[in-house]
Amino acid sequence: MKKEELIAFEDEIAALFNAGKIRAPVHLYSGNEEQTINVFKQIRSQDWVFCSWRSHYQCLLKGVPQESIRDEIMAGRSISLCFPEYRIYSSAIVGGVLSIAVGAAMSIKRRGEDSKVYCFMGEMTAETGIAYESIKYSRNHHLPIHFIVEDNEKSVCTDTREVWNQPNLSFEGPGDDDYVTYYRYQTKYPHAGAGVRVQF
Repeated sequence: MKKEELIAFEDEIAALFNAGKIRAPVHLYSGNEEQTINVFKQIRSQDWVFCSWRSHYQCLLKGVPQESIRDEIMAGRSISLCFPEYRIYSSAIVGGVLSIAVGAAMSIKRRGEDSKVYCFMGEMTAETGIAYESIKYSRNHHLPIHFIVEDNEKSVCTDTREVWNQPNLSFEGPGDDDYVTYYRYQTKYPHAGAGVRVQF
């Protein structure tokens, strides 16, 4: 899927939300299309993808049909999209998929399967204890998993760096390429919604 197609999908969902057609929260991507596409160049059909409440792009790039994703969003499940047949799961709970992703990677290793886990999280989640433990455990046990930290410089309506009073975040910079990819981007959307209706 091309960058323009990802943007067009999110723009459509934003318009539907602002028109009151979607009654549940949505969390939209913008400005990170190239980084996400680049990550997905490594992801195969047999690999597992775990995400947070912002997962439209991952679902599209994993091959889930646009119609199926749109139907789930319209039904109020934008923040918990799960398509097991495509090996992709998301959760609206902060850090909710991290331990599940580690467990999936452990199972892959024990079974000797030819697959890998990719786990996406925001920069504030990456500063939590469960993120540190998940990454440390995965690294120390050589699990087939890779974590992607997506930094949009906000956590709900707060600045992550301000909250922690640190100019640089824990995984910012080159980092450990075997287990963690970090990237920073600017989004045109607020944390939730599309900027017109009352936000959650």
